[in-house]
Amino acid sequence: MSSYEDIVVPEDAGAREGGARGGGAPHPAVGWAGTGRMGFAMARRLAGAGVGVAAWNRTAERAAPLAAHGVTVVGELAELRSRDVVFTMVADERALDALLLGPAGLLADPGRTPGTVVDCSTVSPDASAALRAACAERGTAFLAAPVSGNAKVVEAGGLSIVVSGERAAYERAAPLLRLIGRSVTYAGRGEGARLVKIAHNLVLGVVTQALAETAVLAEKGGVPRRAYLEFLNDSVLGSAFTRYKTPAFVRLDYTPTFTPALLRKDFDLGLAAGRALDVPLPLAAATAQLVQACVSAGRVDEDFAVLLDLQAAASGLALAPDDGAVDDGLSAGPEEESGT
Repeated sequence: MSSYEDIVVPEDAGAREGGARGGGAPHPAVGWAGTGRMGFAMARRLAGAGVGVAAWNRTAERAAPLAAHGVTVVGELAELRSRDVVFTMVADERALDALLLGPAGLLADPGRTPGTVVDCSTVSPDASAALRAACAERGTAFLAAPVSGNAKVVEAGGLSIVVSGERAAYERAAPLLRLIGRSVTYAGRGEGARLVKIAHNLVLGVVTQALAETAVLAEKGGVPRRAYLEFLNDSVLGSAFTRYKTPAFVRLDYTPTFTPALLRKDFDLGLAAGRALDVPLPLAAATAQLVQACVSAGRVDEDFAVLLDLQAAASGLALAPDDGAVDDGLSAGPEEESGT
């Protein structure tokens, strides 16, 4: 396969007449399926903007707290089928396939399906193309809309979203997407958004490993990693990501925002894309082995910032937490440990 733009369905095949409500309604009726850390924060943000949201999660207690934020929590996924737009946010392709095509899935009743499905998960372009075709067969538009950021970024209004699919479906969903994210980029038809997100997550892992290596180098040479990271963040190399990862590196607080197991899955997708497109990815391949080392060490329920611990261990360095105030770039000021 030469290009993920080749994975398309016929023009307007996914559009459904009357999919989005008109008649002066401020927003279409929205469903949300999948309320893990990210899905919860994104659904809450939509509801906070005045959108009528109905939410479902396979583990019901994960969705229940959304009721306090004005979300209607439903007990059956089928209750979302009549919604104009349904957002999905799940961990992997298997979960997404079950969500859409399972016996109780959103597409199980051909006569009653959502107008548009907007999937924010990270899955392969091939899996996404298959689901896009299944939606089109049932008159449902499908948008791939993976995101950049964690739940705290969502809450701060800093989420970035990349979208691909039919332009008409994108235009209908864009007002909702702009309520969730700071920026929304349209990447054209087909599965371009999937490749963008996969490439993004390769950078995520490579940069985090680079931060781990250089922070350990500085600290073993006598420079506190706090000082090193403060300098880096204020330099031309600093970024929103290096800033909001700094508290984890300084405090050794690995409360999960994104786990090594999920990052490993994304590296697998990225390396597969490299093979399919004949693009060598030597840095990504090396980093993938270090992510695998986290998983092999049993660090599967922590944040992927545990790459720092593995680097320190390999360097013969014992790290100690520093619980002082740290600027994460998202809070109004330096973040105190008690406030996280």
